[in-house]
Amino acid sequence: QVQLVESGGGLVHPGGSLRLSCAASGFAPEHYAISWFRQAPGKERAGVACISFSDNRYYADSVKGRFTVSRDNAKNTVYLQMNSLKPEDTAVYYCAAAEVCWGSDYWGQGTQVTVSS
Repeated sequence: QVQLVESGGGLVHPGGSLRLSCAASGFAPEHYAISWFRQAPGKERAGVACISFSDNRYYADSVKGRFTVSRDNAKNTVYLQMNSLKPEDTAVYYCAAAEVCWGSDYWGQGTQVTVSS
């Protein structure tokens, strides 16, 4: 059974950091592009970062220089390191797996990130 499980969300002050994890089971994530999306209240889901199967990395302009996506193939896990967080980063964050970046054949359940003082 293919499954993606996100973790690591929480409440953080502006300027703080969080690391999200996306743990995969039922398939080998290194053979897929893993994308991170986020959805804020009242807004559409939007792509944030992606690591391709060949380890190319892509970022939305709004997070470049602050977020870093990486993978640990031994742990079947993809990470999203988020630094210098802003209130506008508040959203539910989802990971998705597909053949190409920004695709979504498989979705995780999401993890809430709240940036507030």
